[in-house]
Parts: sequence; C-alpha cells; structure tokens
Amino acid sequence: MNQRDNGESRRTDDEDTAPLKLEATIGAEVRRLRKRQDMTMAALAESAGLSQGMLSKIETGQTSPSLATLSALAEALAVPISAFFGTLEQSRDVSYVPAGQGLGIDRRGTRAGHLYHLLGHSLRGELAVEPYMITLDRDSEPYEEFRHAGMEFIHMLSGRVVYRHGERLFPLGPGDSLFFDALAPHGPSKLLELPATYLSVICYGRQRDG
Repeated sequence: MNQRDNGESRRTDDEDTAPLKLEATIGAEVRRLRKRQDMTMAALAESAGLSQGMLSKIETGQTSPSLATLSALAEALAVPISAFFGTLEQSRDVSYVPAGQGLGIDRRGTRAGHLYHLLGHSLRGELAVEPYMITLDRDSEPYEEFRHAGMEFIHMLSGRVVYRHGERLFPLGPGDSLFFDALAPHGPSKLLELPATYLSVICYGRQRDG
C-alpha cells in the first residue's frame, strides 16, 4: 500500500492559533464526510493510501495535510477539495434582527411620512438585497414616484392601499403580494385603511469598481 505519511507539515509551539483553526476545521470536515458516507477510518485510510494513524491525526487536527493528501481524501470521499474548507468561507453573511428592532432608515419616502425599518443586509457578493418593513400611518401621504434599480417584492401585512406601478393600479390588502421592475415609477397611490404595514424586499446588482 502506498503510504502518504511523508510531507505532512506539523505544528510547532511557536505557531499562532490560525493554523490550528485551519487544521481542526479540515479534520472535522474529513470526519463528518466520512461518517456521512458510513465509512470506517480503516476503509477511508486504505482508499486514500494513508495509514490509520495519519488519518486519525488529520481528523483530530494534529497535522496539516498536504495538497496531495487532501486530493486523495477528496477522491476517496467523492467530493471536491473545496468541501473541506466550506465552513471557513467568510462570504456567507448572516443578519439577525430581533422583533421590533429593525434599523430606522431615511429613504425617499420618509418625507411623505413612510417609516422604513431595515431588517437585514448583505455585505458581499454581486447581488445586494435590502429587506424593509414599511409602515404607513395617519401622518403618511401617498407617494407614487419611487424609482430605483433592480427588482422589488412587496407583501402586505396589514391595512389596505392602492399601489401604483407604471400606469397600473393594484389594490393591496393583507396577504397580497406584488413583484415588479423597480425602474418604473411606483408607490402607494391611495391609503385606504391605516395603519398599513408591508414587507418590501429590494434586489439589485452591485456595481464593480473598474
């Protein structure tokens, strides 16, 4: 059996904690993928051309596997090498907003008494997504001249309004939804039953520099 024990880098006491985190993460993913496929350590080690001792050190984060070893493990587990690094990806944003704690935002409709609370945000990626809770009350006024890039989805939660998009009018009550191209003029044209609240989700492509 061809052993790939040589060439594995081992940590010294002078190394910082970053390599340890990487080693531990890779090892945990190897172990998780092995167990998901109901493979024993002996079976994976044999398939990848490793000793059980080396595989044990990899799974427990005691050594940094070489690229050749990772490639052999990926082939044995029938997964891409990137599967071992999935939990380290920093681009997986998450945003949590407890009930009633959305961030108040000034937008174009604020002057017409429309109250905006941002419920989350995306920091990275080519697609920007902005979810808002919008409230219309007795101090609010109709406003039909919203225009911006991207697409918008609104879902009525309470109250009733007539919503304009371009030349069309849509009566919206609780449970009604509207999805549209946001470049056309749009907005609540008539406020029929207040207070009114609706969820607005705006999606648009981020512009890249250069």
